[in-house]
Amino acid sequence: MSQDWQQLNTDVIALLKEARQNVLQKMRNPLTVAEKTNRKDLVTNVDKANEQFLIAGIRRLDPTAQVLGEEGFGDHLTSLQGRVWIVDPIDGTMNFVKQQDNFAIMIGIYQDGVGQLGYIFDVMNNVLYHGGPQLGGVWANERPVSAPADIALADGLIGASGPLVIHDVAHMQKIVHDSAGMRISGSAGIEMINIMKGETLGYISHLKPWDIAAGQVLMNTLGVQVSTIDGQPLDMLSSNLVLVATKKAQRDILQIEEDDVSL
Repeated sequence: MSQDWQQLNTDVIALLKEARQNVLQKMRNPLTVAEKTNRKDLVTNVDKANEQFLIAGIRRLDPTAQVLGEEGFGDHLTSLQGRVWIVDPIDGTMNFVKQQDNFAIMIGIYQDGVGQLGYIFDVMNNVLYHGGPQLGGVWANERPVSAPADIALADGLIGASGPLVIHDVAHMQKIVHDSAGMRISGSAGIEMINIMKGETLGYISHLKPWDIAAGQVLMNTLGVQVSTIDGQPLDMLSSNLVLVATKKAQRDILQIEEDDVSL
């Protein structure tokens, strides 16, 4: 890894640790909660304040980069040329509001459209998963993370979006039926962590760039496949129906989509 990337990684870790402390401090006070698109799509004063804090820090660290943030405090991007930071200040806001647990702070750093560094901070457990091509691996704090076992769909649990299964979008009921079982965490970041820990073999959900940017870098580094539900590369500037899975499970799921069958 070049000295520039090494220093950037050190600085990002410091920024995220400070962001975590800010979030924990704000959690001691009543939250201001608002709806974005509906009653299940929430935003809080902490989401907004944390994104503003992170973007200010990124501007100091990397003044020429563009920043895409969930709450709109970054730039309006039309391409991924140059260096682009993609920020989710609180991933799993409903969990944050209702549980005060199972949420993450996430940053993905891309260079000319290619993921270079990814960070998923499990705030309440104080574990920062970070890595990418520029680090040559993935770490949970200081501990190296091994690639998860490449198991087939039938042999493992799968993370899923509840509404996709309820409405049987993209044959989700068949996919879940063929797996060993379904788990729902309510946070894309936590779902990525479950995959890295080997607790699940994959995850399927409608995701926006900030939901998957960090996870895609970490998953790719560990040999886990990230694609659309029909196996195509993600468009990192739009919403996608995303399939994250081991190679064997991805093949199984793509076969279900190709067969176009349902229960």
